[in-house]
Order: sequence, then C-alpha cells, then structure tokens
Amino acid sequence: MSNVNLHNLPLTNLSEEEQLLKATVQKFAEKEISPLVREMDESASIPRSLIDQLFSLGLMGIEVPEHYGGSNGYFFLSILAVEELARVDPAVAVVVDVQNTLVVNAIKRWGSEDIQKYFLPLLASRAVGAYALSEAGSGSDAFSLSSRATRDGDTYVLTGQKTWITNALEAEIFIIFANENPEAGHRGITAFLVERSTPGFSIGKKEDKLGIRASSTCEVILDDCRVSPSNVLGKPGEG
Repeated sequence: MSNVNLHNLPLTNLSEEEQLLKATVQKFAEKEISPLVREMDESASIPRSLIDQLFSLGLMGIEVPEHYGGSNGYFFLSILAVEELARVDPAVAVVVDVQNTLVVNAIKRWGSEDIQKYFLPLLASRAVGAYALSEAGSGSDAFSLSSRATRDGDTYVLTGQKTWITNALEAEIFIIFANENPEAGHRGITAFLVERSTPGFSIGKKEDKLGIRASSTCEVILDDCRVSPSNVLGKPGEG
C-alpha cells in the first residue's frame, strides 16, 4: 500500500463556526447575488448596494480584530467565504478575496499600531481595499518596478503608473508599491498606504475583460502623489 500524505486530503471536518459561515454565505450568494450575475457581467460592475451587503455580513473584514469592528476570524474562514461566493459569481468572490487575504492581511502583519487603528475600522465597515503592485513592465517580475518613491522633506512623493489593479474602481484604500532605491533591488521597494482622495492619485483606464467582468481592473496613476512617512507599511525597503 502506497503512503498517503494526509496534508493533501480535503478539509471536510469543519468546525461549527466554519459550517455556520459556509451556510450563511451560500444562502446569501444564492438569494442576493445569483439574480444579479448576468446584469453585473453585462455592465461590468458590482452595485454599491451589494458591496454594502458584503460589509453588513462581515465578509469584508473577516480577519479584522473585533476591537476594530471586524469579525475576528482567521484565514480559513476567508477561504470558505470566497469559495461559496465563487460558486455563484467569481467576480464578487474576487472583491472579498483581495480585501481579506491581501489588504487586511498585510496591514495586520506589517502595519504600525496607528495604521491599524486608522485603516482596519474603515476596511471592516465601508472602505474597499486594493493591492497595487503590478505594472506594465513588471507583472511576474515584481522587483523591476518603475514607480518611484522620492523623499522630499517630511513626505514621500510617488510617481508612476500601476496596471491591472483589482478593485481599483471601488477601492478607497490602496497598498502601493514603489521603488525608493532601484540600485538596491527588492530592498529598495517600499509599500505605502494611500487613500483615494490623496492629491496626485487617480484611476486610469478600466480594462474590458472577457471574464470576471464585474470585478474592476484598472490603471492607477501617481502624479506627484505626496504621502506621509507614517503611511509606510512595514519599513522603508521592506515592500
């Protein structure tokens, strides 16, 4: 008999909490999302009212601590929610996935106490997040970023253009990666938290995709966008 790697077996023994979340999201997706799938795909957009429902259910802040207004959950709960949403509409699942596993997760891991106090309550209650790493010349090769971060007194000045950024049209909070010291390779890349309302920040072209159309994918343009050093996620050069 061949050896069996138990780590590769499916996770079928769900806890009571996990079963409840799975059933709740499944019911919500079938009732609220399913009737909108064709319309959302044709219009290439997700109604804000549906996004608000995702927030009301706690699905946009699954891993946000309770004292910041979140559900105080864990990574596997996020995966269960994304899976059930994707059964009905992967576009809606993508919104929830990026919010939890990329944006919230990064802020929890590397955000200062002040960053967490400010951004996590917003992400748990009303603000969609986006993760802006890719550029036209650096998709899989993330170390070759052309976007620049230049220190100017008590601010950083961000310049450049991001491409294929998921959630960009709906997002209010962005994690932006920019190169502060190109000669240092990956050690020169810094991550910044930038709000949509920041001067010099704008959304560019929206991609007209063949699939998962309701999930927005857009350019992000940084034109002398000034950001406080307190908005650095982690430490300079550790993006």
